[in-house]
Amino acid sequence: MKIQRIHHVAYRCRDAKETVEWYRKYLNMEFVLAIAEDRVPSTKAADPYMHLFMDAGNGNILAFFEIPNSPPMGRDPNTPDWVQHICFKVESEAVMLEAKARLEAAGIPVVGVTDHTIFKSIYFYDPNGHRLELCFDCATPEQMKQLDDVKWEMLEEWSKTKRAPKHAAWMHESELAQ
Repeated sequence: MKIQRIHHVAYRCRDAKETVEWYRKYLNMEFVLAIAEDRVPSTKAADPYMHLFMDAGNGNILAFFEIPNSPPMGRDPNTPDWVQHICFKVESEAVMLEAKARLEAAGIPVVGVTDHTIFKSIYFYDPNGHRLELCFDCATPEQMKQLDDVKWEMLEEWSKTKRAPKHAAWMHESELAQ
């Protein structure tokens, strides 16, 4: 079996309408589909929901569930909030900076621009508390080959030591020197 692509990724939302409007306004995603049921098709549980689908470009779908009969949304308290996030690729630094300005003008706090050497990104939160990232690629073929050449060694070292291998430390050395 070979996976063709991700069909959709689903998250929970507090308010379906607010979520659709926010993603349309700030990330220019089109609202493509809504499904609502009183019972969950897979489990047959009586649990009404609204399932909505947003077009994230190139066949990528970001979906949300509003489930009003469940306890309020929360986070895994054992996972730092910077870990779980959705990253959307944009075409250029100019597009990313335009989005950053639009978000900040609306009072949405933005972290970055963060330079990861092979891409640059900004971070912010949607109205549901999901951390989002916009990035654009700026890697050279040489940088990507260098990373590809060491990925298995890095994984093996991490697996044994649980310490960050230094094979790709060059990516953030200039930041760490500051």
